[in-house]
Amino acid sequence: MSTIRWTDDHTHQTARWHSENASPLPRQTVVADDRVKADDAYRLACEGTALLWRGDFHNARQLLRAIGRRIDRKAPGSGSSPSESFHLYRRHSRHRARVLGKLLVLLDDDYTLALRRAPDVRQACLQAYGAPKGPTAVSLRELLGVIGAHQWRVKGVDVPALGARIHPHYGVFAPVRGEYVDLVAHAPLPSAIRHSPATGTAFDLGTGTGVLAAVLARRGVNRVVATDISSRALTCARENTHRLALADRIEVCGPGLFPEGRADLVVCNPPWLPARPTGPVEQGVYDPDGAMLSGFLTRLAGHLRPGGEGWLVLSDLAEHLGLRPRRQLLDAVHAAGLRVVGRMDTKPRHPRSRDATDPLHLARSAETTSLWRLTARPGAG
Repeated sequence: MSTIRWTDDHTHQTARWHSENASPLPRQTVVADDRVKADDAYRLACEGTALLWRGDFHNARQLLRAIGRRIDRKAPGSGSSPSESFHLYRRHSRHRARVLGKLLVLLDDDYTLALRRAPDVRQACLQAYGAPKGPTAVSLRELLGVIGAHQWRVKGVDVPALGARIHPHYGVFAPVRGEYVDLVAHAPLPSAIRHSPATGTAFDLGTGTGVLAAVLARRGVNRVVATDISSRALTCARENTHRLALADRIEVCGPGLFPEGRADLVVCNPPWLPARPTGPVEQGVYDPDGAMLSGFLTRLAGHLRPGGEGWLVLSDLAEHLGLRPRRQLLDAVHAAGLRVVGRMDTKPRHPRSRDATDPLHLARSAETTSLWRLTARPGAG
Protein backbone atom coordinates (compact mmCIF):
# COMPACT_ATOMS: atom_id res chain seq x y z
CA MET A 1 0.00 0.00 0.00
CA SER A 2 1.32 3.46 -0.93
CA THR A 3 0.76 6.30 1.51
CA ILE A 4 0.39 9.91 0.43
CA ARG A 5 1.46 12.63 2.88
CA TRP A 6 0.68 16.34 3.11
CA THR A 7 0.47 19.15 5.64
CA ASP A 8 -2.85 20.85 6.36
CA ASP A 9 -2.97 23.76 8.82
CA HIS A 10 0.45 22.78 10.21
CA THR A 11 -0.74 19.21 10.81
CA HIS A 12 0.79 16.21 9.04
CA GLN A 13 -1.84 14.08 7.29
CA THR A 14 -1.71 10.73 5.50
CA ALA A 15 -4.03 8.59 3.38
CA ARG A 16 -3.90 5.61 1.06
CA TRP A 17 -2.88 6.39 -2.50
CA HIS A 18 -4.95 4.75 -5.24
CA SER A 19 -4.50 5.00 -8.99
CA GLU A 20 -6.21 2.74 -11.52
CA ASN A 21 -3.59 3.48 -14.16
CA ALA A 22 -0.76 2.81 -11.70
CA SER A 23 0.41 6.42 -11.56
CA PRO A 24 3.28 6.74 -9.09
CA LEU A 25 2.88 8.40 -5.74
CA PRO A 26 3.21 12.19 -6.13
CA ARG A 27 6.60 13.36 -4.94
CA GLN A 28 4.99 16.34 -3.23
CA THR A 29 1.42 17.22 -2.28
CA VAL A 30 0.05 20.63 -1.34
CA VAL A 31 -3.43 21.65 -0.25
CA ALA A 32 -5.41 23.77 -2.72
CA ASP A 33 -8.83 25.42 -2.66
CA ASP A 34 -10.97 27.92 -4.57
CA ARG A 35 -8.31 30.63 -4.28
CA VAL A 36 -5.75 28.85 -6.47
CA LYS A 37 -5.25 30.26 -9.96
CA ALA A 38 -5.39 27.96 -12.98
CA ASP A 39 -1.94 29.07 -14.19
CA ASP A 40 -0.41 28.28 -10.81
CA ALA A 41 -2.16 24.90 -10.62
CA TYR A 42 -1.01 24.04 -14.14
CA ARG A 43 2.60 24.98 -13.33
CA LEU A 44 2.65 22.92 -10.15
CA ALA A 45 1.09 19.90 -11.87
CA CYS A 46 3.61 20.05 -14.71
CA GLU A 47 6.40 20.14 -12.11
CA GLY A 48 5.03 16.96 -10.53
CA THR A 49 3.36 18.50 -7.48
CA ALA A 50 -0.09 17.18 -6.64
CA LEU A 51 -2.85 19.50 -5.44
CA LEU A 52 -5.20 18.04 -2.84
CA TRP A 53 -8.47 19.90 -3.28
CA ARG A 54 -10.28 21.29 -0.25
CA GLY A 55 -12.64 23.75 -1.93
CA ASP A 56 -15.92 23.53 -3.84
CA PHE A 57 -16.45 20.39 -5.96
CA HIS A 58 -17.77 22.22 -9.03
CA ASN A 59 -14.90 24.69 -8.86
CA ALA A 60 -12.53 21.72 -8.88
CA ARG A 61 -14.13 20.46 -12.08
CA GLN A 62 -13.76 23.90 -13.64
CA LEU A 63 -10.10 24.01 -12.62
CA LEU A 64 -9.56 20.58 -14.19
CA ARG A 65 -11.02 21.84 -17.47
CA ALA A 66 -8.88 24.98 -17.28
CA ILE A 67 -5.72 22.91 -16.82
CA GLY A 68 -6.79 20.74 -19.74
CA ARG A 69 -7.11 23.78 -21.99
CA ARG A 70 -3.61 24.88 -21.09
CA ILE A 71 -2.25 21.44 -21.91
CA ASP A 72 -4.02 21.34 -25.25
CA ARG A 73 -2.56 24.69 -26.30
CA LYS A 74 0.73 22.84 -26.65
CA ALA A 75 -0.71 19.81 -28.44
CA PRO A 76 1.53 18.64 -31.29
CA GLY A 77 0.39 18.89 -34.87
CA SER A 78 0.28 16.09 -37.39
CA GLY A 79 3.42 14.12 -38.04
CA SER A 80 5.05 13.39 -41.36
CA SER A 81 3.33 9.99 -41.50
CA PRO A 82 0.21 8.39 -39.98
CA SER A 83 2.30 6.36 -37.54
CA GLU A 84 4.19 9.44 -36.39
CA SER A 85 0.91 11.29 -35.92
CA PHE A 86 -0.36 8.40 -33.80
CA HIS A 87 2.74 8.32 -31.61
CA LEU A 88 2.61 12.09 -31.13
CA TYR A 89 -1.07 11.79 -30.22
CA ARG A 90 -0.36 9.02 -27.70
CA ARG A 91 2.55 10.93 -26.17
CA HIS A 92 0.34 13.99 -25.73
CA SER A 93 -2.46 11.85 -24.29
CA ARG A 94 -0.09 10.37 -21.71
CA HIS A 95 1.24 13.81 -20.80
CA ARG A 96 -2.31 15.13 -20.52
CA ALA A 97 -3.36 12.27 -18.26
CA ARG A 98 -0.25 12.68 -16.10
CA VAL A 99 -0.76 16.41 -15.54
CA LEU A 100 -4.53 16.24 -15.03
CA GLY A 101 -3.97 13.36 -12.62
CA LYS A 102 -2.23 15.75 -10.20
CA LEU A 103 -5.52 17.31 -9.02
CA LEU A 104 -6.56 15.07 -6.14
CA VAL A 105 -9.52 14.62 -3.81
CA LEU A 106 -9.77 12.76 -0.52
CA LEU A 107 -12.35 10.02 0.05
CA ASP A 108 -13.27 9.33 3.66
CA ASP A 109 -13.17 5.82 5.10
CA ASP A 110 -16.70 5.16 3.75
CA TYR A 111 -15.96 6.81 0.36
CA THR A 112 -17.72 10.04 1.32
CA LEU A 113 -16.41 13.03 -0.64
CA ALA A 114 -16.49 15.83 1.94
CA LEU A 115 -16.44 18.84 -0.39
CA ARG A 116 -19.00 21.58 -0.85
CA ARG A 117 -21.62 20.66 -3.51
CA ALA A 118 -20.04 17.23 -3.95
CA PRO A 119 -22.28 14.38 -5.14
CA ASP A 120 -22.72 11.18 -3.19
CA VAL A 121 -20.03 8.98 -4.71
CA ARG A 122 -20.12 6.15 -2.17
CA GLN A 123 -21.95 3.60 -4.30
CA ALA A 124 -19.94 4.43 -7.42
CA CYS A 125 -16.66 3.99 -5.53
CA LEU A 126 -17.84 0.81 -3.85
CA GLN A 127 -18.62 -0.71 -7.25
CA ALA A 128 -15.32 0.41 -8.78
CA TYR A 129 -12.92 -0.11 -5.88
CA GLY A 130 -14.55 -2.68 -3.63
CA ALA A 131 -14.81 -2.37 0.13
CA PRO A 132 -13.17 0.80 1.55
CA LYS A 133 -9.89 0.44 3.41
CA GLY A 134 -9.60 3.82 5.06
CA PRO A 135 -9.22 7.39 3.79
CA THR A 136 -8.01 7.31 0.20
CA ALA A 137 -6.63 9.95 -2.15
CA VAL A 138 -7.52 9.63 -5.84
CA SER A 139 -7.25 11.94 -8.81
CA LEU A 140 -10.37 13.95 -9.55
CA ARG A 141 -10.09 12.86 -13.19
CA GLU A 142 -10.26 9.21 -12.16
CA LEU A 143 -13.15 9.85 -9.77
CA LEU A 144 -15.15 11.56 -12.54
CA GLY A 145 -14.61 8.41 -14.62
CA VAL A 146 -15.87 6.29 -11.74
CA ILE A 147 -18.97 8.49 -11.45
CA GLY A 148 -19.63 8.30 -15.20
CA ALA A 149 -19.18 4.53 -15.20
CA HIS A 150 -21.68 4.20 -12.36
CA GLN A 151 -24.25 6.17 -14.36
CA TRP A 152 -23.73 3.89 -17.35
CA ARG A 153 -24.02 0.85 -15.11
CA VAL A 154 -27.35 2.09 -13.75
CA LYS A 155 -28.85 3.27 -17.06
CA GLY A 156 -27.25 0.75 -19.38
CA VAL A 157 -26.34 1.07 -23.06
CA ASP A 158 -29.02 0.33 -25.64
CA VAL A 159 -28.00 -2.47 -28.03
CA PRO A 160 -30.50 -2.61 -30.93
CA ALA A 161 -29.17 -6.02 -32.07
CA LEU A 162 -30.30 -7.40 -28.71
CA GLY A 163 -33.41 -5.33 -28.29
CA ALA A 164 -32.15 -4.75 -24.75
CA ARG A 165 -29.67 -2.76 -22.69
CA ILE A 166 -26.22 -3.87 -21.58
CA HIS A 167 -24.94 -2.52 -18.26
CA PRO A 168 -21.14 -2.00 -18.32
CA HIS A 169 -19.07 -1.92 -15.14
CA TYR A 170 -16.19 0.40 -14.38
CA GLY A 171 -13.08 -0.67 -16.28
CA VAL A 172 -15.03 -2.77 -18.81
CA PHE A 173 -15.28 -1.56 -22.40
CA ALA A 174 -18.85 -0.48 -23.15
CA PRO A 175 -20.52 -1.54 -26.45
CA VAL A 176 -21.03 2.02 -27.66
CA ARG A 177 -19.75 1.22 -31.16
CA GLY A 178 -22.65 -0.84 -32.44
CA GLU A 179 -21.23 -1.73 -35.84
CA TYR A 180 -19.14 -4.63 -34.51
CA VAL A 181 -22.16 -5.99 -32.63
CA ASP A 182 -24.25 -5.80 -35.80
CA LEU A 183 -21.65 -7.81 -37.71
CA VAL A 184 -21.92 -10.67 -35.21
CA ALA A 185 -25.70 -10.36 -35.24
CA HIS A 186 -25.94 -10.81 -39.02
CA ALA A 187 -23.04 -13.03 -40.11
CA PRO A 188 -24.18 -16.48 -41.33
CA LEU A 189 -23.79 -19.05 -38.59
CA PRO A 190 -21.61 -22.12 -39.31
CA SER A 191 -23.53 -25.01 -40.87
CA ALA A 192 -23.07 -27.22 -37.78
CA ILE A 193 -25.03 -24.72 -35.70
CA ARG A 194 -27.64 -24.09 -38.38
CA HIS A 195 -28.30 -27.81 -38.90
CA SER A 196 -28.07 -28.89 -35.23
CA PRO A 197 -28.81 -25.84 -33.06
CA ALA A 198 -29.55 -28.00 -30.02
CA THR A 199 -25.93 -29.16 -29.86
CA GLY A 200 -24.20 -26.04 -31.17
CA THR A 201 -21.45 -24.51 -29.05
CA ALA A 202 -19.76 -21.12 -29.37
CA PHE A 203 -16.89 -19.47 -27.52
CA ASP A 204 -16.81 -15.69 -26.99
CA LEU A 205 -13.23 -14.74 -26.18
CA GLY A 206 -12.62 -11.48 -24.34
CA THR A 207 -16.33 -11.14 -23.65
CA GLY A 208 -16.15 -7.84 -21.74
CA THR A 209 -19.74 -6.94 -20.92
CA GLY A 210 -20.95 -10.22 -22.43
CA VAL A 211 -22.72 -8.43 -25.28
CA LEU A 212 -21.52 -10.75 -28.08
CA ALA A 213 -22.23 -13.87 -26.04
CA ALA A 214 -25.77 -12.57 -25.53
CA VAL A 215 -26.17 -11.87 -29.25
CA LEU A 216 -25.09 -15.43 -30.09
CA ALA A 217 -27.45 -16.92 -27.51
CA ARG A 218 -30.32 -14.81 -28.84
CA ARG A 219 -29.48 -16.09 -32.34
CA GLY A 220 -30.15 -19.62 -31.14
CA VAL A 221 -26.71 -20.95 -30.21
CA ASN A 222 -27.52 -23.53 -27.55
CA ARG A 223 -24.36 -23.11 -25.44
CA VAL A 224 -22.02 -20.13 -25.30
CA VAL A 225 -18.85 -20.09 -23.21
CA ALA A 226 -17.65 -16.53 -22.54
CA THR A 227 -14.11 -15.84 -21.27
CA ASP A 228 -12.04 -12.85 -20.23
CA ILE A 229 -8.77 -12.17 -18.44
CA SER A 230 -10.33 -9.36 -16.37
CA SER A 231 -12.13 -10.18 -13.12
CA ARG A 232 -14.20 -7.02 -13.57
CA ALA A 233 -15.30 -8.16 -17.01
CA LEU A 234 -16.22 -11.62 -15.74
CA THR A 235 -18.40 -10.13 -13.00
CA CYS A 236 -19.97 -7.71 -15.49
CA ALA A 237 -20.70 -10.43 -18.05
CA ARG A 238 -22.30 -12.67 -15.43
CA GLU A 239 -24.52 -9.84 -14.23
CA ASN A 240 -25.65 -8.99 -17.78
CA THR A 241 -26.23 -12.66 -18.57
CA HIS A 242 -28.56 -13.00 -15.58
CA ARG A 243 -30.25 -9.70 -16.33
CA LEU A 244 -31.05 -10.91 -19.87
CA ALA A 245 -32.29 -14.30 -18.56
CA LEU A 246 -29.60 -16.13 -20.55
CA ALA A 247 -27.69 -17.75 -17.69
CA ASP A 248 -28.96 -21.19 -18.72
CA ARG A 249 -27.22 -20.84 -22.11
CA ILE A 250 -24.16 -18.72 -21.34
CA GLU A 251 -21.33 -19.91 -19.12
CA VAL A 252 -18.89 -17.19 -18.06
CA CYS A 253 -15.48 -18.54 -17.07
CA GLY A 254 -11.93 -17.34 -16.57
CA PRO A 255 -9.62 -15.65 -16.22
CA GLY A 256 -8.16 -16.78 -19.51
CA LEU A 257 -8.51 -16.55 -23.28
CA PHE A 258 -9.63 -20.00 -24.49
CA PRO A 259 -11.76 -22.36 -22.41
CA GLU A 260 -11.18 -26.09 -22.60
CA GLY A 261 -12.60 -28.07 -25.49
CA ARG A 262 -13.72 -27.27 -29.01
CA ALA A 263 -16.58 -25.27 -30.48
CA ASP A 264 -18.49 -24.86 -33.71
CA LEU A 265 -17.90 -21.12 -33.53
CA VAL A 266 -15.19 -19.06 -31.81
CA VAL A 267 -15.72 -15.30 -31.77
CA CYS A 268 -13.01 -12.82 -30.83
CA ASN A 269 -13.15 -9.03 -30.89
CA PRO A 270 -9.64 -8.15 -29.65
CA PRO A 271 -8.44 -4.60 -28.97
CA TRP A 272 -7.85 -3.05 -32.35
CA LEU A 273 -4.58 -1.16 -31.89
CA PRO A 274 -1.20 -2.77 -31.09
CA ALA A 275 -0.11 -0.32 -28.40
CA ARG A 276 0.16 -0.21 -24.62
CA PRO A 277 -2.91 0.95 -22.64
CA THR A 278 -2.49 3.54 -19.90
CA GLY A 279 -5.46 2.43 -17.80
CA PRO A 280 -8.15 -0.23 -17.39
CA VAL A 281 -10.64 1.29 -19.84
CA GLU A 282 -7.98 1.53 -22.58
CA GLN A 283 -7.45 -2.23 -22.37
CA GLY A 284 -10.48 -2.56 -24.63
CA VAL A 285 -8.74 -0.47 -27.31
CA TYR A 286 -5.02 -1.21 -27.06
CA ASP A 287 -3.43 -4.66 -27.30
CA PRO A 288 0.33 -4.52 -26.51
CA ASP A 289 2.25 -6.10 -29.40
CA GLY A 290 -1.02 -7.59 -30.68
CA ALA A 291 -0.77 -10.31 -28.01
CA MET A 292 -4.47 -11.14 -27.83
CA LEU A 293 -4.85 -11.18 -31.62
CA SER A 294 -1.84 -13.48 -31.93
CA GLY A 295 -3.10 -15.76 -29.13
CA PHE A 296 -6.47 -16.09 -30.82
CA LEU A 297 -5.04 -16.93 -34.25
CA THR A 298 -2.33 -19.35 -33.13
CA ARG A 299 -4.67 -21.42 -30.93
CA LEU A 300 -7.89 -21.20 -32.95
CA ALA A 301 -7.45 -24.31 -35.14
CA GLY A 302 -6.98 -26.48 -32.06
CA HIS A 303 -10.30 -25.34 -30.61
CA LEU A 304 -12.53 -25.73 -33.67
CA ARG A 305 -14.79 -28.69 -34.26
CA PRO A 306 -14.86 -30.13 -37.81
CA GLY A 307 -16.55 -27.57 -40.03
CA GLY A 308 -16.30 -24.91 -37.33
CA GLU A 309 -15.48 -21.25 -37.89
CA GLY A 310 -13.57 -18.55 -36.08
CA TRP A 311 -14.93 -15.01 -36.36
CA LEU A 312 -12.31 -12.32 -35.97
CA VAL A 313 -13.92 -8.89 -35.53
CA LEU A 314 -11.24 -6.31 -36.24
CA SER A 315 -10.94 -2.74 -37.42
CA ASP A 316 -8.32 -1.80 -40.00
CA LEU A 317 -7.54 1.44 -38.14
CA ALA A 318 -4.12 0.03 -37.24
CA GLU A 319 -3.41 -0.36 -40.96
CA HIS A 320 -4.36 3.26 -41.73
CA LEU A 321 -2.13 4.39 -38.85
CA GLY A 322 0.82 2.38 -40.16
CA LEU A 323 0.91 0.17 -37.06
CA ARG A 324 0.10 -3.19 -38.65
CA PRO A 325 0.05 -3.84 -42.42
CA ARG A 326 -2.67 -6.03 -43.90
CA ARG A 327 0.00 -8.46 -45.12
CA GLN A 328 1.08 -9.07 -41.52
CA LEU A 329 -2.47 -10.06 -40.55
CA LEU A 330 -2.90 -12.37 -43.53
CA ASP A 331 0.52 -13.97 -42.92
CA ALA A 332 -0.46 -14.62 -39.29
CA VAL A 333 -3.70 -16.26 -40.43
CA HIS A 334 -1.80 -18.54 -42.81
CA ALA A 335 0.93 -19.37 -40.29
CA ALA A 336 -1.76 -20.46 -37.81
CA GLY A 337 -3.10 -23.08 -40.23
CA LEU A 338 -6.19 -21.05 -41.06
CA ARG A 339 -7.85 -19.80 -44.20
CA VAL A 340 -10.30 -16.98 -44.86
CA VAL A 341 -13.68 -18.21 -46.15
CA GLY A 342 -15.54 -14.92 -46.01
CA ARG A 343 -15.53 -11.36 -44.77
CA MET A 344 -18.20 -8.81 -43.89
CA ASP A 345 -17.34 -5.10 -43.74
CA THR A 346 -18.99 -2.07 -42.21
CA LYS A 347 -18.07 1.59 -41.82
CA PRO A 348 -17.87 3.31 -38.44
CA ARG A 349 -20.82 5.37 -37.24
CA HIS A 350 -19.24 7.03 -34.21
CA PRO A 351 -18.84 10.87 -34.19
CA ARG A 352 -15.03 10.83 -34.13
CA SER A 353 -14.96 9.37 -37.64
CA ARG A 354 -16.50 12.65 -38.85
CA ASP A 355 -14.54 15.04 -36.64
CA ALA A 356 -12.13 16.90 -38.91
CA THR A 357 -10.36 18.41 -35.88
CA ASP A 358 -9.33 14.99 -34.57
CA PRO A 359 -5.55 14.58 -35.06
CA LEU A 360 -6.19 11.07 -36.42
CA HIS A 361 -9.10 12.11 -38.64
CA LEU A 362 -7.67 10.85 -41.94
CA ALA A 363 -7.21 7.36 -40.52
CA ARG A 364 -10.54 7.32 -38.67
CA SER A 365 -12.49 8.50 -41.71
CA ALA A 366 -11.00 5.68 -43.81
CA GLU A 367 -11.59 2.98 -41.17
CA THR A 368 -13.47 -0.23 -41.93
CA THR A 369 -14.52 -2.81 -39.35
CA SER A 370 -14.54 -6.39 -40.63
CA LEU A 371 -15.72 -9.79 -39.48
CA TRP A 372 -13.26 -12.31 -40.87
CA ARG A 373 -14.65 -15.85 -41.18
CA LEU A 374 -11.80 -18.30 -40.62
CA THR A 375 -11.60 -22.09 -40.80
CA ALA A 376 -8.81 -24.56 -40.15
CA ARG A 377 -6.90 -25.72 -43.21
CA PRO A 378 -6.90 -29.49 -43.73
CA GLY A 379 -4.42 -31.09 -41.34
CA ALA A 380 -4.35 -28.11 -38.97
CA GLY A 381 -5.58 -28.28 -35.36
